[in-house]
Amino acid sequence: MSLVVDQTPRPSRAVLHNVVRPQGKSPAGRRESSTLVGMRYATRAPLAVRTADTRQRLVALVIGVVAASAGGLVLASAEGMLTDLPGLLLLVPGAIALRGNVFGAVGSRLGTAVHTGTFRLSARADGVVGQNMLGAAALSLVLSAALGVLARGTAVVFGIAPTMTLADFVVVSTLGGLLASVAVGVVTVGLAAGSVRFGWDLDNVMAPLVSTLGDLATVPALVVAAMLADRAGLTDAVGLGVLAAALAVLVVAWRTPLDEVRRIVRQSVPVLAVAGVLDLVAGVTVEKRLDDLLAAEALLVLLPAFLGTAGALGGILSSRLSTHFHLGLDDAKPLPSRSSLREARSIGLIAVPVFALCAALAQGASVVTGQTTPGLGNLLLVVLMAGAVATVLVVLVAYYTTMAAFRFGLDPDTYGIPMVLSVLDLIGAFTLVLAMLAVGVA
Repeated sequence: MSLVVDQTPRPSRAVLHNVVRPQGKSPAGRRESSTLVGMRYATRAPLAVRTADTRQRLVALVIGVVAASAGGLVLASAEGMLTDLPGLLLLVPGAIALRGNVFGAVGSRLGTAVHTGTFRLSARADGVVGQNMLGAAALSLVLSAALGVLARGTAVVFGIAPTMTLADFVVVSTLGGLLASVAVGVVTVGLAAGSVRFGWDLDNVMAPLVSTLGDLATVPALVVAAMLADRAGLTDAVGLGVLAAALAVLVVAWRTPLDEVRRIVRQSVPVLAVAGVLDLVAGVTVEKRLDDLLAAEALLVLLPAFLGTAGALGGILSSRLSTHFHLGLDDAKPLPSRSSLREARSIGLIAVPVFALCAALAQGASVVTGQTTPGLGNLLLVVLMAGAVATVLVVLVAYYTTMAAFRFGLDPDTYGIPMVLSVLDLIGAFTLVLAMLAVGVA
């Protein structure tokens, strides 16, 4: 790290305006960027900065956990549909993660634009917001359809039978994905605008709110889509029609004259495809424990909140590191700097109360709605045991994924966030199941 960076006080990044990101990522460019940051930031005492960051993160995480718990309650209430449409639960982690991956990356890119002064709130299709939302819409349609195909294939490979037909998988995944994307997209743009208007730091609030509000939107959307599919008596021809429409959108987005849309789609499709496979493996883990989850429905309520929290913590760290690397405030090295370690430590400190809140809300919601529960004590043991392991892995995955993306000349906002969230979904599912077995509720 250069002397310039070392001598610059740690500021509140939310007040940065009109700073132009240097072209490329050379050390000279990073030093120039750091100098500009030091000139443009309104500085505060480091303790005040850390306190504000912690407060923003906790508020966002609490809102996210409440929203995800509501989504989990919807999932638990759909017990009959989970048995009538076998394989539906297989879609849940992947569909939830897809919303978080797509719009989490959008939020991270918009956050970087805010910090570098290039963000402008405009409805123009060729503006920063417009191109990001067009790219997100195309990715949501294309990858939701692909997720349906992959989910059906995964069910066959892992011997999950019986399952929905291919047409059911494709239509449920695509329709549910589009319904959820509208809601999550509005929230994402609203948060970006709010960060400019009220001085929020998007690195603190975007990941937890987008990922967990995605839970709230995605689970009911999948349930509604499944109900429609169940009543419509879909044929394979309908599923093929949806796939053809998705392919046409992909071709148009791949060749569009809008540079940012084209770049987003071309860079995102490969990494999101890999992320989708990881999330389907997580779905297999959950689907194979369906009987245990139905026997203690509070665990179904807990599932979206736990997975969302693990992903949100990783998203916060990855987004913060991405901003630091872009602005030259930190160096992307295999051995983390003191600044990176401080960020990781702050994630670990807030993880405990947030995971405990997941258990408390799952227990409370289950008692109020008459769902079966293994008891608050058992839920706390499951969550804290799984959360402790997940938090350590969150820090490692978030740092090294973001660091590696930056060092290889890739945009961590596009590549890092999806991989972090998907790997953490898989890790979260495994740690949760292992903790259930250890505590004896599965």
